[in-house]
Amino acid sequence: MLYLHDVWVNWFEGEENGYSVCYFHEWRREDQIELLDQVPLLYISNVLYNYIENDMQDLPESMLNMIYKRAYSRKGQDRDVLEYACVVTDGNDIIAIDTVGYRIPIRKSRLIPRQEQLVFDMIKTTQPETFTFDEKMAKKEYHMLSMEPELVHGLTRRERQLKQLLMIALDQLRTANNLEELRYWLTEWDPKQYPFIRYMNEETVWQTLYEGVRQSWSAGHEELCQKLIRGQPFLEKMWEVEQAPEKNKSKQQ
Repeated sequence: MLYLHDVWVNWFEGEENGYSVCYFHEWRREDQIELLDQVPLLYISNVLYNYIENDMQDLPESMLNMIYKRAYSRKGQDRDVLEYACVVTDGNDIIAIDTVGYRIPIRKSRLIPRQEQLVFDMIKTTQPETFTFDEKMAKKEYHMLSMEPELVHGLTRRERQLKQLLMIALDQLRTANNLEELRYWLTEWDPKQYPFIRYMNEETVWQTLYEGVRQSWSAGHEELCQKLIRGQPFLEKMWEVEQAPEKNKSKQQ
């Protein structure tokens, strides 16, 4: 088995989609970076890699058995064993995972560029491992709270986070399904529609709003997001977290 040593990881916990696991250039100063003293490296098929990177379902039994207690984290002088952790690659992309004792990839991280290059060098003379799993489970279903990758393609970490926050707020709006409220927010989003909005039913208003908002990202999206979450402490806290990097950037300039 191949092993990597002294691997820096920036765990993103509970992230279903790979686009939410930030690459090194988007890591932030306040992120909690950890050191893996040793971690197994598995070269796997593209299908299995996508299943691991873009979902949170059970890992193949044979894979779990292979990596069981073979990874160690280091904090100062302490060296702790990780039950199920490894780095996986399909030869094109790379991700580190840790199940925190479960059977699903709860934590995911990218690697720093130097270690990514090391991974590609290490697998040059090897063949992918074969792990049996139900490939039907690898068919990903996207929805409002788990957006299609193309809807966030090209966005920065901050923009992706704010768009996710906007989708949470829209999901709440959809669940309440209050016609007057829906009409109000569609008017906020697209005032030109006002003459027609009062004749729309709930479904039409919702579809018009959602289809208009789901594409791209702009100052208008950000403004709508800020207004929608007003008065909701948990969502407002998420908003504030994403404002800090922007303020820091302004100070640097």
